[in-house]
Amino acid sequence: MRRDHRDTAADALLTTDVLVVGAGPAGLMLACELRTGGADVLVLDQRPGPTTESRASTLHARTMEIFDSRGLLEELTTVPRDPKGHFGGIGLDLTLPSSHPGQWKVPQGRTEELLQGRAVALGAVLLRRHQLVALSEGPDDVTAEALGPGGPVRITARHLVGCDGEDSTVRRLIGAEFPGRDAERELLRADVSGIDTPDRRFQRLPEGLAISATRDAITRVMVHEFGRPAQQRSGAPEFAEIVDAWQRVTGEDISHGTPLWVNAFGDANRQLARYLHGRILFAGDAAHQQMPSGGQALNLGVQDAFNLGWKLAAEVRGDAPEGLLDSYHTERHAVGAAVLANIRAQAQLLLGGPETEPVRAVLAELIALDGVRAHLAGMISGLGIRYDVADTDGGHPLLGRRLPPAALELVGGGTTTTAELLRGGRGLLLCLGADPGPDRGPWSEHRVDLVGARPAPDAPLRAGDTLLVRPDGHVCWAAGPDDTGASTDFDGLRIALRRWFPAPAAPAPQHTTENVVPVAAR
Repeated sequence: MRRDHRDTAADALLTTDVLVVGAGPAGLMLACELRTGGADVLVLDQRPGPTTESRASTLHARTMEIFDSRGLLEELTTVPRDPKGHFGGIGLDLTLPSSHPGQWKVPQGRTEELLQGRAVALGAVLLRRHQLVALSEGPDDVTAEALGPGGPVRITARHLVGCDGEDSTVRRLIGAEFPGRDAERELLRADVSGIDTPDRRFQRLPEGLAISATRDAITRVMVHEFGRPAQQRSGAPEFAEIVDAWQRVTGEDISHGTPLWVNAFGDANRQLARYLHGRILFAGDAAHQQMPSGGQALNLGVQDAFNLGWKLAAEVRGDAPEGLLDSYHTERHAVGAAVLANIRAQAQLLLGGPETEPVRAVLAELIALDGVRAHLAGMISGLGIRYDVADTDGGHPLLGRRLPPAALELVGGGTTTTAELLRGGRGLLLCLGADPGPDRGPWSEHRVDLVGARPAPDAPLRAGDTLLVRPDGHVCWAAGPDDTGASTDFDGLRIALRRWFPAPAAPAPQHTTENVVPVAAR
C-alpha cells in the first residue's frame, strides 16, 4: 500500500516523469493534475508534512470552482464564506456570478491536506524531509540531488517544476532572471492567545495601520507603522517587536498574550522573466513574489498549476500539439503580471501614510459604482481571466473565459453540471441543444468528451451554442447557431482541436465534425 509520504527513499536513484519541488498548494495541485493526465510525478519537500502555521486562509471563487471541477469540495465539508473582501484596505464586495461567489475561509494547512490526500490517492509519490541541493539539465532529462534523513538521493525526471516558494531553491540554482523590486515596507503579523483586543478591519490610526480579528480564542494582529521601512531579516521577528509596534500604533498592551505564530511580510514585487527554462518550469510563488494581499498569492499559485498540469502531462505522454507548453508561460505570465500590478497598487493604498487619503477617498467612491466593483472583484477572484486562445479574433462572449458553472439536462436523460463534466480532466465538446449521437468516434482519442445537453432556464449559457473546453475549464472554441439553428464554423473547430489537443491516431472518415450539428433549443 502506498503511504502518504516517505521520509527516506527506498533507492538512492529515483526516476519519474515530472519532479515537483515544493509541496505547498501549487505543488500539490500540480501533482494532482499531472496524475489526472497520466504522468508519473514525485513531489520533493523539506517539511515533514502540511504546514502547521496559520498562513493564507482565503480561497477565492475561481479556486473553489476549480476544486469543484475535480470533485474536491465534498472533502472540505462546511466552509465559512465571506462576500466582503477589500482592495488596499477599502471594503469590496467580491460577489460575482459563480457557484461559489465571495471568499471562503480555509486554512492553508487544510488546503494542503486536501490536495496531498488527492495527489497520493491518484498515485503521486511524496518524498518529505528532503532538501534540494543541486540540479543539472541534459537534452532529455533533469537530474536533481537532494539530502534527506537517509542520506543523498538522486532523482532523474523528464521535467522539473519549481513550486518551492518565493525563496525558491530551484530558481537560485539555475540563476533564473527574477526582475522587480525588493520590499520597501512591511506588515508584522502574529496569532496570539490570551488577549482581548477590539476587532479592527484595516483601521488607519495617526501612527499606522492596525488589523485584528479573533476566531476560536485566537487573535490575529497585524501592524504597520507609517514610514517605517522593511527590515533585513534572516528569520521571523520576535514577538516583542510586534508588541512594541502595536503599543505605538494603538496604545494597547498585548505583551501578556502567548504568541502561536509570528512573521513579517513585505511589499516585494518580482516576477520571473520566463516561466519555462528548457525542461525546468516554475509555478506559484517561485514564479512571482508579491505581498499576500487578500489571499491572492495562494490562489494565483493554484491556478498556475491548474493551467500547467494538463499541458505538461500531454508533453510527457508525447502527444502535446506544438506550442502547447509555451502557452503556459504566455497565459500565466500575463495573469501574474496583472495580479502583481493590482497588489502593488494595493500596497500603496494600504501601507501609505496620510498622503494616500485623497486617493483612498476617490477610490472608495468609485468602488460604489458596480462596474468598477465588478472589475476589481473579477481581478481578485480570478473570475475575470480571459486567455487569448483563438488564432483569429473571436466574437463569442465565452471564448477564452472559463466555462461558467451551470446546471444541464443531458439530451439522453438525466442532469449534470458543467463542473461534473470536467471531473475527468479531459477536454469537452459541449453541444447545447444537440444530440451528438452515441458514437464518439475519434473524440476519445482527442481526449475530448462529446456531450449533448440543454442548459437549465437560468443557466448562463446559450441554447444552440457549441463550446470546446480545455481540461482547465477555459473555452478555446465557440460557435453559435446561424439563422437555421446550425453552427457553421467547423473549420475553426478543426483548428482548435489541432491547437489544443493531440490529433487522432487514425481518424475515422465517417465521424467528421459535420456530424455535430447544434440545433436551436425548442
